[in-house]
Amino acid sequence: MALKKPIYFVCGVLIFLILMGLVTPIKAQENSPVRPVPATSNTFKNLIPDTGQDKCYNNSREIRCPKPGSSFYGQDAQYAGAPPRYLFNGNGTITDPVTGLMWSTAVDSRKLDLIEAQNIARKMTLAGHTDWRIPNIKELYSLIDFRGYTGFDRGGFDGNVPPNAIPYINTDFFDFRYGNTRAGERYIDAQWLSSTKYVSTTMDGAETLFGVNFADGRIKGYGYKKNGRVRKKFYARYVRGNAYGANVFVDNKDGTISDNATGLMWMKKDGGKPMKWKEALNYAENLVYAGFDDWRLPNAKELQYIVDYTRSPDTTKSSAIDPLFQTTSIKNEAGQMDYPHFWTSTTHLDGPIPASNAAYVAFGRAMGQMRGRIMDVHGAGAQRSDPKTGWADIGHGPQGDARRVSNFVRCVRGGSVMALNKMPAGDRKRYPQNLKIAQSLGGDTHGGPMQMPQQRPGRGGFVAGLDKDGDGKVSRSEFDGPKDRFRHHDRNNDGYITEDEAPQGPPPQRQ
Repeated sequence: MALKKPIYFVCGVLIFLILMGLVTPIKAQENSPVRPVPATSNTFKNLIPDTGQDKCYNNSREIRCPKPGSSFYGQDAQYAGAPPRYLFNGNGTITDPVTGLMWSTAVDSRKLDLIEAQNIARKMTLAGHTDWRIPNIKELYSLIDFRGYTGFDRGGFDGNVPPNAIPYINTDFFDFRYGNTRAGERYIDAQWLSSTKYVSTTMDGAETLFGVNFADGRIKGYGYKKNGRVRKKFYARYVRGNAYGANVFVDNKDGTISDNATGLMWMKKDGGKPMKWKEALNYAENLVYAGFDDWRLPNAKELQYIVDYTRSPDTTKSSAIDPLFQTTSIKNEAGQMDYPHFWTSTTHLDGPIPASNAAYVAFGRAMGQMRGRIMDVHGAGAQRSDPKTGWADIGHGPQGDARRVSNFVRCVRGGSVMALNKMPAGDRKRYPQNLKIAQSLGGDTHGGPMQMPQQRPGRGGFVAGLDKDGDGKVSRSEFDGPKDRFRHHDRNNDGYITEDEAPQGPPPQRQ
């Protein structure tokens, strides 16, 4: 009986949203048999946090979100998954109730190699816990927020952080650093460490670790060690809790595979041919397959969640996905037998035309050209982005990335995702509200993870995180966001933000 009220509440909220026209229940084709996802005891065990993307784009710019049947319909912002949620614990840690993980808030100004970071994690007693560890790549990627923007300085790029750059992580909750430009790094050298090693090598034989770059919104494999010498160090953030990222795949024997860890159903085969991004969206939205007509192009987090990081073309002679799936083979830029990159529905905001690229996940080698040689530069399991239109070529960026422009498609349906009829109303003018960023331009401006500042217990996260003088409220001088946001929250105009005036939960999203 104790469970009935929560169930009634959830059902009531869902019915209300449907009646208001904010969500549409995803339906099977009217004249097709509905085939439910096989239920197991751990169905929906893991919710995948949504990407945060809340705007729609064509091949070059932001657009009004299209209607069903229109060009570019079915992109990331038009499907709502589990919204990211973070809770301040008041002790230098943040809990993510969607994944169940607890994270350290601060970031050390020093970059660390894997052994150094693991030694720190073993000694950590942050918030009274001693089971801290380096996150795996799926756990780390769960934090990425695709409202970020790499930035572009039209006034003349001088190597520093462009004024319009926004990190791909919610800095209202997590401290963040760009690369140390005074030490010769690029500002986008903000790669965060994961514990996931690439089972093959990159960069002509380098041992490789996957990391997430929260400055430019990508997963790459980084050659961190060659001939026994460490060549690459990372920023580190620590996590504890049950591991996130496992799959429980079931072959439904009808051309589909269900992941009972997430409730998502996937096509067993891929689309069989490369397509440009607009074609990929159209293909997914018009697909009728295995008795269902509610297929869609997966967002970046959904697609990355089914990568099998124990597999690669070099070590298992397969794509980086469970062998239950079938993947079309291709010839890559070096003439090797390989496996495709797969489109996501997520636009990747990058460079002077920020809407012109979409994120993809490499289930085969992530190719580039370095020192005159074409090779795997970032590994199967990388997430990069390609132009939505144009021509294939190679040689972009420091690793000479290959750009294919036409990529493959593996459609998804089900899970906790709802189709949005219209974008929810709200104040989305600023994201994030408070850019808590240490520029890393030199000097040690933040203590390491063993000296993380302790937020005051028994107080709300917003006030506790900013209240430097301990008076239980946030003054103008303590507030680290834009001035208009201070005035917005200071409802009684007394010059302070108190606990009852403080924003609750994640920042409002943009329109």
